[in-house]
Amino acid sequence: MLRPPPQLTVSEWAERHRMLGSRASAEPGPWRTNRTPYLKDVMDALSAVHPARRVVFMKGAQVGATESGNNWLGYIMHHVPAPALAVQPTVELAKRFSRQRIDPLLEETPALRDRVAPARARDSGNTMLSKEFPGGILVLTGANSAVGLRSMTARFLFLDEVDAYPGDVAGEGDPIALAEARARTFGWRRKAFLVSTPTIAGRSRIEREYLASDQRRFFVPCPACGEMQWLRFERLLWEKGAPETARYHCDACDHPMHEHDKTAMLGSGEWRATAQGQDPHTVGFHISALYSPVGWLSWAQIARDWEAAQGKPEDIKTFKNTVLGETWQEQGEAPDWERLVERREDFALGVVPAGALVLTAGVDVQDDRIECDIWGWAEGFSSWLVDHLVIPGSPRDREPWDELARVLARDWPRHGEGTMRIARLCVDTGGRDTAAVYGHLRRLRDPRIAPTKGIDGWNRAQPVQGPTPVDALVNGQKL
Repeated sequence: MLRPPPQLTVSEWAERHRMLGSRASAEPGPWRTNRTPYLKDVMDALSAVHPARRVVFMKGAQVGATESGNNWLGYIMHHVPAPALAVQPTVELAKRFSRQRIDPLLEETPALRDRVAPARARDSGNTMLSKEFPGGILVLTGANSAVGLRSMTARFLFLDEVDAYPGDVAGEGDPIALAEARARTFGWRRKAFLVSTPTIAGRSRIEREYLASDQRRFFVPCPACGEMQWLRFERLLWEKGAPETARYHCDACDHPMHEHDKTAMLGSGEWRATAQGQDPHTVGFHISALYSPVGWLSWAQIARDWEAAQGKPEDIKTFKNTVLGETWQEQGEAPDWERLVERREDFALGVVPAGALVLTAGVDVQDDRIECDIWGWAEGFSSWLVDHLVIPGSPRDREPWDELARVLARDWPRHGEGTMRIARLCVDTGGRDTAAVYGHLRRLRDPRIAPTKGIDGWNRAQPVQGPTPVDALVNGQKL
């Protein structure tokens, strides 16, 4: 008697087939869902038999979210073959994702090894950004590529780090909307996975999507009283200056939980919806690094990172985004709201207002990204924020700077008619990677680029004119 193959969930497929190698994982060997139990329901919501069409995952770092997405891609290629589209913030990051994540997934998982021919084979259908397999294809692209987002129809969409996507793609609209339009022809069978650490409150895509969902939280039991609760940073307490004393205190009985309690707590945890979602076919999950399993990011290290961030708003912002998986609320004195409303103007992000006569850009360099504001200027120093771009990647690497060069080469549509280009771009070189920043800017050789250093106070800096020679240093020594 012939029987159809069993309908597996993504977590069941991963338990049966997924292998992790040392190339892409700190813990090589067979996949074990019980190592990160909170990922089970996230993965299973991506299964073909689950009614959800959109799965939203707002999360902190070091919780295994990327591997849950990779398990889903392996499940698609082996168990539910169909066209799939994986979108990274940029094309360069898509190439890196292919090399560092997809290639190890294919090479180290026996069930997938024979389904995609080696890239070096003739007519293999395997390139860096395209992986053909029986019954389907996986295409990888960047959210900055309008061509990549509309190049194919796809039943499955993996939209990774959506908060780093550009606001508009070549004047064609929001990249998430463009990608999801490619799946509409698949109707109820389509599935989209939106994943990201959040950024700024009010601008964060993943926060917006999560707040529109049923807002699930992972509830775990107190080892002492059994009270189910989701973990909040406010309940992680320690002696000042002694982060190794960090303990999580129960909401109900105030019992101090130890790091080693996490394993049993996570194993007995469950997801609970905390809101009524706008769309019954969208499910949303949120988790912070407080849930990171034993051996990954510890509560003591989280306490240590928090103490180190004090007095440094940018570090606190990074902590909230990447450790707590929460958005950052911008601070500042707010003007009278009525006066603010009276001064509002209606113009689209990414389009230069008609009154702007020149475009400038300012770049802030962070450890894991470059952020760029593009401003339009008119007489009397009137100005408009034309766009805000987040370019992921270490400032020591070539890729984010190549992406910045493409920003400089871009024509920005001007309201009414015509286009404009950025006339001057200033880059803050005062961070920890000054030498690397200078090196990349020297390589770009664009006369519009001006490396700068900030000074304390308001309106004290001299206008940017020509370059100032600086000493080249290697290991702190002048060349």
